[in-house]
Amino acid sequence: MKAETIKALQDARTQRRAVTLATRLSDAAEALVYLDKAEGPLASDAAIVTAARQAMDIGRSETVDIGGQKIFLNVYVPPARLIVVGAVHIAQSLAPMATMLDFDVTVVDPRGAWATANRFPGVKVIQDWADEAFQAMGLDASTAVVTLTHDPKLDDPALEAALKSDVFYVGALGSRRTHAKRKERLMSEAGITEEQFARIHGPIGLNIGAKSPAEIAVSILGQIVEVRARRLEALAAPKVAAA
Repeated sequence: MKAETIKALQDARTQRRAVTLATRLSDAAEALVYLDKAEGPLASDAAIVTAARQAMDIGRSETVDIGGQKIFLNVYVPPARLIVVGAVHIAQSLAPMATMLDFDVTVVDPRGAWATANRFPGVKVIQDWADEAFQAMGLDASTAVVTLTHDPKLDDPALEAALKSDVFYVGALGSRRTHAKRKERLMSEAGITEEQFARIHGPIGLNIGAKSPAEIAVSILGQIVEVRARRLEALAAPKVAAA
């Protein structure tokens, strides 16, 4: 692998950019294929670029045959990330559980008394408003966003930003009545559409009769894992051509 290729892959990882390195096995010719561009000697081959992006969607490296050429598609996607808005008791259980499942966890809350390293050991904690934190962090298709504060001043900006991004999961704590009021606010004040709002899992979590903070955290994490798995299954399913 060329030095410039290694640097490009390292840069993509730092920036949380998905990329596929397509290599022709016969002569080691390469292309770096991103969601928005492709670079390298093979970048002009539309079939290779399309296959590379399909592999990126699925998150699976593989060798494919394209026009009689053996092409190895080496996929590099950002690790799954969970952003928890609200440094509350549920978050104290959810963060370490998600870390055990290899999620890159960040807790965001502007309230300094709540968002501390002592309450969230081993987890990145950002004392900032969620929309501002999101802008600095960037949101992508490997990210799940959960809001837990019950405070519209904290939750609504986070939900607005998440719904206008391509994160794979959005969940919000609260009763059905709270969720209905949330819908009214976001649609009238933030311009969220019906289709966008429907992406929110609210009330959040699987219906397992959870009561305690730890049980609620289990239900939330279970739902995130389920949504992520179903998404990957859908992406990996063979496309059926229309009749």
